[in-house]
Amino acid sequence: MTEPHSEWNDSYLSAEPAPWDIGRPQQAFVRLADEGKFAGRVLDAGCGSGEHTILAAASGAEATGMDISAEAIRKARAKAQARGVLARFVVADLLSLASNGVAASTADPGERYDVVIDSGLFHVFGDEDRARYVTGLAAALRPGGRCYVMCFSDRQPGDFGPRRVSEGELRAAFASGWSISGIEAAAFEINPVHGFAEAMAWLAEISRLPG
Repeated sequence: MTEPHSEWNDSYLSAEPAPWDIGRPQQAFVRLADEGKFAGRVLDAGCGSGEHTILAAASGAEATGMDISAEAIRKARAKAQARGVLARFVVADLLSLASNGVAASTADPGERYDVVIDSGLFHVFGDEDRARYVTGLAAALRPGGRCYVMCFSDRQPGDFGPRRVSEGELRAAFASGWSISGIEAAAFEINPVHGFAEAMAWLAEISRLPG
């Protein structure tokens, strides 16, 4: 029987690291941490092997990493322990929060986060799941809380990698119940594949409106 989400587990079991698993946080998120943006209770949605969760925890946040890959979470826990950083990691799917609530991932039905980090999760979803993602994000984030979404940009040439996202698509996805503070051009650092070591991205700062 195929294990759930085995394709993502396989990415972390391969001898070659996945393109996104660079062994350090993305510089765009390091800058946000340096600016004090990761404060309070922070959720790293689609945390992979935990670099941004660990970054938030090392910055003083109460940080939780969530990923659908059990192997990614295993690696994240081992990495945090080796670095002496206190962070929590759970195997869960942000999309499930759209129907099951925050308790689906945390066993605490009243739990909400001040900040959500998304480094490379939004762009993996098609149109239907994109709407579920936004609903799940609203379930996880307290009113007035902020999320930082970094996704593949339509400025990236070629067709390697995930679906490209336009600035207009980002704005449309968060048109109701959200306030977009800004969308800036950024770049993902990636493990060198297909002859390049970075990919064009958008970095959005988005707040959940009260109510």
